[in-house]
Amino acid sequence: MSRFRRVAANSHGRDLAVGDIHGHFRRLVQCLDAVGFDPKVDRLFSVGDLVDRGPHSVEVLAWLQKPWFHAVQGNHESLAITHFNGGQLDLEMYRAAGGGWFIDLPRDEQAHFVEQFLQLPIALELQTDEGLIGLLHADSPFQDWAVLRDSLLFDDDARVREICQWSRQRLKEGDTQVVEGLRALLVGHTPVLQAKRLGNVWHLDTGGWAGGYFSLMDVATLQLLTPEPGEPATLRPAPSA
Repeated sequence: MSRFRRVAANSHGRDLAVGDIHGHFRRLVQCLDAVGFDPKVDRLFSVGDLVDRGPHSVEVLAWLQKPWFHAVQGNHESLAITHFNGGQLDLEMYRAAGGGWFIDLPRDEQAHFVEQFLQLPIALELQTDEGLIGLLHADSPFQDWAVLRDSLLFDDDARVREICQWSRQRLKEGDTQVVEGLRALLVGHTPVLQAKRLGNVWHLDTGGWAGGYFSLMDVATLQLLTPEPGEPATLRPAPSA
């Protein structure tokens, strides 16, 4: 298990990133089809929260076996791990947040999911021709990506992991400070009406798992491929703060 993962550049096709999925894998497939995603050469990167709330959370195991799908661990994957390991957890809150499907599984079946969730890194960096792209679920606790990388690789500080998976501070404060060492940092966790950029941090959870839509970003160009409902599928720049 590694808290931090590096992924080499894609020399054959496109790399796309998507916000929170929350068990709506079939809706995501429709979205990928609409933009001509080709699993033979393209790759999809997820900012976490693969499960809970949606009707197809169990399909996450099949997705995590796809060679073109890469994800970081979101707070909902962390909740499943905590529950399975007997950690302190408000079960009523967890069920209200969509975790009932997991809570109600037999323990031996829960183990299959937890085994896969534990393999997901807290943060991931992706090489592109234009520079490094970082991915984590919520926010970086440091303004320098190299400091976060070293912390996850060598310290494994629970407080650092908590901020990476749970923090909403940047959005609440409208913080536009840049995370140094990255061309862009892609996150989810907090739903926004449209993809929002603060500094070099892109918030991609546009509620594709609820009443919104999935925002797919072309990592090479930092352009959005998925329009709002009713618009033609076309490339457009991500809006700034």
